[in-house]
Amino acid sequence: MKKLAIVVAIILLVLGFFALGLDRYLSLESLKQSQSDFIALKMQSPWLVASAGFALYVIAAALSLPGALVMTLAMGALFGLGMGTLLVSFASSLGATLAFLASRFVLRDAVQQRFGDKLKAINEGVSRDGALYLFTLRMVPIFPFFLINLLMGLTPMRTRTFYWVSQVGMLAGTLVFVNAGTQLAALQSLSGILSPGLLLSFALLGVFPMVAKRITAWLQRRRMYAKWQRPANFDRNLIVIGGGAAGLVSAYIGAAVKAKVTLIETHKMGGDCLNYGCVPSKALIKSAKLANQIRHGEHYGLNAGAPEFSFRKVMARVHEVIHTVAPHDSVERYTGLGVEVLQGYARITNPWTVEISFDDGTTQKLTTRSIVIATGARPFVPPLPGLEEVGYVTSDTLWSTFAELDAAPRRLVVLGGGPIGCELAQSFARLGSGVTLIEMAPRVMIREDVEVSEMARASLVADGVEVLTDHKAVRCEKEGEHKFIVVEHDGQSRRVEFDALICAVGRSARLKGFGLEELGIPVQRTVTTNDYLETLYPNIYAAGDVAGPYQFTHTAAHQAWYAAVNALFGDFKRFKVDYSVIPWATFIEPEVARVGLNEQDARDQKVAYEVTQYGIDDLDRAVADGTAHGFVKVLTVPGKDKILGVTIVGEHAGDLLAEFVLAMKHGLGLNKILGTIHTYPTLAEANKYAAGEWKRAHAPQSVLRWLEKYHAWKRG
Repeated sequence: MKKLAIVVAIILLVLGFFALGLDRYLSLESLKQSQSDFIALKMQSPWLVASAGFALYVIAAALSLPGALVMTLAMGALFGLGMGTLLVSFASSLGATLAFLASRFVLRDAVQQRFGDKLKAINEGVSRDGALYLFTLRMVPIFPFFLINLLMGLTPMRTRTFYWVSQVGMLAGTLVFVNAGTQLAALQSLSGILSPGLLLSFALLGVFPMVAKRITAWLQRRRMYAKWQRPANFDRNLIVIGGGAAGLVSAYIGAAVKAKVTLIETHKMGGDCLNYGCVPSKALIKSAKLANQIRHGEHYGLNAGAPEFSFRKVMARVHEVIHTVAPHDSVERYTGLGVEVLQGYARITNPWTVEISFDDGTTQKLTTRSIVIATGARPFVPPLPGLEEVGYVTSDTLWSTFAELDAAPRRLVVLGGGPIGCELAQSFARLGSGVTLIEMAPRVMIREDVEVSEMARASLVADGVEVLTDHKAVRCEKEGEHKFIVVEHDGQSRRVEFDALICAVGRSARLKGFGLEELGIPVQRTVTTNDYLETLYPNIYAAGDVAGPYQFTHTAAHQAWYAAVNALFGDFKRFKVDYSVIPWATFIEPEVARVGLNEQDARDQKVAYEVTQYGIDDLDRAVADGTAHGFVKVLTVPGKDKILGVTIVGEHAGDLLAEFVLAMKHGLGLNKILGTIHTYPTLAEANKYAAGEWKRAHAPQSVLRWLEKYHAWKRG
């Protein structure tokens, strides 16, 4: 109601201004004709005239009325350069701020809600460099000031910042126009003031802040690199350290645009994902899933039976899968793509030089314009007393260690209830191990909503896993050939005996041994980078697990595009890495996949949301496949179909999620998904039915009541 009153008041004032013909007084001819009268009045009551002129100027600026230039000339003619400039400077800034506040109060919430995503980059830019943007616009009078006032009110700029920047930014123009007013009698037209030469001068003044910013950045770079000798020529355009997902994509992009690229890998091409993570774990999960289906054959109308298999052959298949996929990431493939691949240890010796040490003791130094650090991460091993004595494997070493076993470990402890721990616990339980999963947090998969964690726990328990949540590992002990881990829960200690222990409590970035310390590149848990993935040195970038904040193969590849493009073409255009739509999946059964916000994230971030949920137990294809469990849960903006996040629990959830990832990336809502034909019978129909649930909940009830009456009338 208040907003409506303000809008009506402004409209009435503006209409009254023109209806009463007041605009005719704000012309150069009228001002010159009345100059002597104004001067006489000013001689009689100088403070009254000054106050009235100030107030009228504020009102005109606040209401965005035409004639500010004429009023500025009048102030110069009446009060001279000094007093006139003072009055106009404060009156124009105050009036502009009132217009700014009116726009903010009346329009900002509606505009931000309607175009929030599209305005995100602008909002971030204003929050970061808004004062510079505004100062530039104020310096150039070819931009309508009233429009600047209104548009800035729609942004997150602080009122105090808007006021002082406006006053400083308009000061040069105010001086010019007030000075012109002191010569009012000699002016024949307004074009005498706004000459091309004067406009060009203002334009140059407006460009100055941008130039100054570039010069400042150049000076900072110069100071940063001052102690290093920059090579006159470079051996390479780009050197990439690390042959995992981020490193391979960075090198590929460089070679694709015909840059001279060297990729340096210490150990195995393909990184952790190929050799120790995604690929071998999914191969293991598949074998374990098939064994479980055989064990529950009656679920499919078959005779149930104990699966007969050789654990050694299962692990051999895992390595066969790695071997089959390996050529995709091989030295030969990337050499064929135009990348020089060196197997050695890389160390950055200065911002443009990398020294490579080879196994035969030789070294090589290469200079390069840019460097991408993509050294990945390694499993984190907690400092648990006695752990080294009892022995353990990690998600990296278990593949080679367990490949030597004839049977799965009889008693297996998995330390860690995150995605990796849950996947491994379920798989080895299905392959015959007695598994105990120990998690210090109150529930497994703590980043997911409570109901997701509960479903994951129930699934693990159903497969025979003993799940100990809210249990803290205290120490490991060994008595003869018997090994134990001691855990605490509610003040009580318990010993769990095991034959093998897997540490799966997370991964830590590889930061040591690459020269980062010597160069002073800041690191915390990861390499510190800015929005462009630049480190302390603008020509050295980081991508993948070593850069964070996500440790996913697909995110590493995503970051690699930004790192490589910024490294090679940053002199022309730099791109900020976009984390707005990041999907991930945990491949237990049922799978858990998510993109965007879940409910606990939305609550923590105080984001308003609505929940729409569709149960997959009602999906025809899931019923036919015997996988009728799980759900699709969609979070949307209240009252709108805009997707904030999606969680899917069920068969092939990771694959089903892709449709929502695409929708969120390109701003498509649930109505678009509902209006898309989905093949019947497929699991993908769950996405459409979830959209249908949202549509049903937002059906226009008043319209439906009228339609009911209409159809009743048609029936007679």
